[in-house]
Amino acid sequence: MDLQLARKNVVVTGASKGIGLAIAKQFAFEGARVTLVSRSATALAEAQAQIGDAADVCVADLSTDAGREALFAAYPVADILVNNAGAIQAGRLADLSMADWRTGWELKVFGYIHLCKLYADVMIARGSGTIINIIGMGGRAVRPNYICGAAGNAALIGFTNALGAETPASNVRVFGINPSPTLTDRMTTMFRTRAAEELGDEGRWEELVNPDAFPFGRPKSPDEVAALAVMLASPLVQYLSGTVVDLDGGGQWRG
Repeated sequence: MDLQLARKNVVVTGASKGIGLAIAKQFAFEGARVTLVSRSATALAEAQAQIGDAADVCVADLSTDAGREALFAAYPVADILVNNAGAIQAGRLADLSMADWRTGWELKVFGYIHLCKLYADVMIARGSGTIINIIGMGGRAVRPNYICGAAGNAALIGFTNALGAETPASNVRVFGINPSPTLTDRMTTMFRTRAAEELGDEGRWEELVNPDAFPFGRPKSPDEVAALAVMLASPLVQYLSGTVVDLDGGGQWRG
């Protein structure tokens, strides 16, 4: 199926690894021109090498207003914006300082909101565009030991619902995806560390992945998140805005 994404300009934040890189690769596979955004020039160069000539890179600290405005100034024309940059620290309320809250929210919550504001204005004036917010199941299946992320992700879910209800009048779509735990480099590093400590061999990390802890007996891959993002970004799925899709294999209902 032709997803009609060839020659689209796509900006992907947090694109040097994990879900963001997988999304960028999938858009490039569909013929789009992708701009990879991260604060690490080294990581971006490595990511760009995996995609090739279809990728540009932009080094920007998206935890600051100045960094977000610099990205927009450098790449103001985007048919599709994918907000993916950000990780919010785990912990209970008593474990986190106010600085921890501000650090997590500046990059992910205010970062997403600010970039939406910058790019949505242009898209609305142009009469076309799509924004995809990669949020997280922490905003749906809330847990006390991830309270900062629960609040931040829930705020972004509501923000996406509200903005996505407004923009179709201008032929602009805004929607989100809530991934549950995904087998990114971060997760495999954690399992490798545990395997080295508990089994004496980091190469045996897959033995520590409990199939009973995951729907379908496994954590999902970044490529599955990417496939959903790219499919839903297609103009073939025009009648979608304001929706946030829970990509958790039904895990939130398992108790």
